[in-house]
Amino acid sequence: MKRFSIILLSLFLFLGGDARADGVDYAKMSAFVRSIAMQQKQDERHNIGTRHGRELCALVRLTGDADSTLAAHGCRTLGDYGDIRIVSIPLERLRGLSLSDNVTRIEAGRSHTALMDRSPEAVGATPAYEGLGLPQAYTGRGVVMGIMDVGFDLTHPNFYDASGTDYRISRLWDQLSADTVGSGMYVGAEYIGRERLLEYAHSRDGLRQTHGTHTLGTAAGGGYDSPYRGIAYESDICLVSNAVTDDKEFIADEDLHKYTYATDALGFQYIFDYAAAQGQPCVISFSEGSQQDFRGDDRLFYDLLGRMTGPGRIIVSSAGNNGHLRTYIGKPAGQPTAGSGLMAVNTADNSVFFTVKGREDSQVRVVASKDGRRDTVTVRLGDIAACENGERTDWVTLGGVEAKVDMAAYTSCYDATETVCDFSWKGFPTMFDNMQCSVELVGEAEAELFLMTGQFYAIDNESGRLADALCTHNINSPSSAPSVICVGATCHRLEIVNDRGETQHIYDLSDGGGKSMYSSVGPTYDGRIKPDVMAPGTNVISSFSPYWLEGHQDTWDADFVVSHSDFGGRSYPWAACSGTSMASPIVGGAVALWLEARPTLTPQEVMDVIGRTARRLDDTSPVPNNEWGYGEIDVYRGLLDVLGISSIKGLSTHLPQTVSIMPAGRNRLRVCFETVPDSPITLRAYGIGGTLAAECRLDVNEKEVEVSLPVTSGQVYAIQIVTADSRLCGSELVRFK
Repeated sequence: MKRFSIILLSLFLFLGGDARADGVDYAKMSAFVRSIAMQQKQDERHNIGTRHGRELCALVRLTGDADSTLAAHGCRTLGDYGDIRIVSIPLERLRGLSLSDNVTRIEAGRSHTALMDRSPEAVGATPAYEGLGLPQAYTGRGVVMGIMDVGFDLTHPNFYDASGTDYRISRLWDQLSADTVGSGMYVGAEYIGRERLLEYAHSRDGLRQTHGTHTLGTAAGGGYDSPYRGIAYESDICLVSNAVTDDKEFIADEDLHKYTYATDALGFQYIFDYAAAQGQPCVISFSEGSQQDFRGDDRLFYDLLGRMTGPGRIIVSSAGNNGHLRTYIGKPAGQPTAGSGLMAVNTADNSVFFTVKGREDSQVRVVASKDGRRDTVTVRLGDIAACENGERTDWVTLGGVEAKVDMAAYTSCYDATETVCDFSWKGFPTMFDNMQCSVELVGEAEAELFLMTGQFYAIDNESGRLADALCTHNINSPSSAPSVICVGATCHRLEIVNDRGETQHIYDLSDGGGKSMYSSVGPTYDGRIKPDVMAPGTNVISSFSPYWLEGHQDTWDADFVVSHSDFGGRSYPWAACSGTSMASPIVGGAVALWLEARPTLTPQEVMDVIGRTARRLDDTSPVPNNEWGYGEIDVYRGLLDVLGISSIKGLSTHLPQTVSIMPAGRNRLRVCFETVPDSPITLRAYGIGGTLAAECRLDVNEKEVEVSLPVTSGQVYAIQIVTADSRLCGSELVRFK
């Protein structure tokens, strides 16, 4: 799963204060846009001029004459969604645009970070492929399966049909492509048709990434000569290779601001536009994400995604891989303190970032102890809010170590009565320095702490046992958006045997279909339940890029390659990967099968189907819940629901071995019993949607009966047997040719 900010500090600084300070309205800007505008001011103070030709891809909300407003500031509209536009803004015109009375919001953020043998069986897809009692077999045919990701190998045989003959990728927009001569795309270039795609061979980052090769194979791979076929293996494939933080090396400095989540929104629209041109429904799987925030820096993005999706237009996205990390502390009102130990990890400068939400009198206390010395720093949220622009920088000493603390306070975008403060610590002392550190929420008011980097752990100190941190509130954005179906991961396989005969085991506390320990947990920052649904995510086997593998033979991933396929004079690997990144395309493929059955399904209707048919992960927890949503997706049960068959009360899809149903003519069925029933039997035939089409009764000692039905080609009926003898009860789906 992918996504962190290239400039993580932009989450915590540049809040702005005076709405029109320095000839710019910072209040209209998201934190990232604000950081760009403030950097421009700093450059001017040092006589560094803004280089002309640089652009920012952003979301802009406008009122009045939007076209004239944008034209007056030299902006180009890249996408029009009513009062929200995707806009390319010349950087030298950004501040002037913010002052326009017709502009109410300018939003952008850094691009995201990237986060099948048994999988179809685990989610119940196999009966759909077989057309078991269905109007047809469902394989994704006639549905566009969209993937926006990084690291695509376009030549892998998994992206042909099973015979390796028909190539199934229709087009790719590589947003990082340097082949831009004559390109009509905002960034990069598009590649259409088999010859052009195979000539291009891999996305520009394909030598550095393989993530998209795996997720695409999981969603839609044909399998070739392997058992690792994707879920919607006959769907039409449309791809976008976007930019994530690991792709910075491919982006020129002058183009860096063109790659934001507004550019990702263009990628979603590109896939939806292709589907519309083909007259086909579409589902997009997105396995990238970043942390939520209380600034509202994603509010236009979420609104835009809600407008893009609709009938036959679905987005599914991975929840995140932080479910095993203790990243949240909640202190109820009246409880004097709540806290845990805190350490900085995996950062060169021992950085720690966290956000605190509460009332103005809420306090944060950081304590460091070493060799009998105890240093305490206490900050009151209201004191930071009262500072100029709501910002303050302190130098503090903790355990003899000097640390810089940048603090920025603002009002929560979800509750105007709550104050939020971001804390950015550099030089935070660590336990590796033989120092014990803790962070605590203090005061009578309710307060919450959200850890962005670093790690909580339980410790004992003068305040007692500090072990209040929980593994919650870590769903990534945009999976947290209301219109996006958020997918968590389950575990069906803890180990694999690689192509060298070595057994590789992945550490997970779950097995047999339980929630994977790493799968992120809700609720969202505004209190909604997420994830929505689960799918296999641990040790999912799919296509892997040989371009990437050839340069990374010594990496951990190479140990999880299970086999190779020879194709076109090249050896192509298949490998096991783990994460909610692997779960999202499984749900995407499942939704593709459902769209094949009903092309007009909306995101809410898909959620309704999931709510009625998902497999619960235990029988005690209410659903939905913040651990696993409604449960693990069940493709076949969902398909029956989409077709209206599951509305039949008491429906099952099996018969006792002593009962058989067979055609007895064009519109007649014969129901036979191996043994003579000793109680009356009622037979009912239901059509799609649960309409009762026929009903008859067998008296005691009758062994067979014929039923007449109004039949059209391909029609499905559910034949239900009801009797006092439970051994003879059951039902079966019958399709007439």
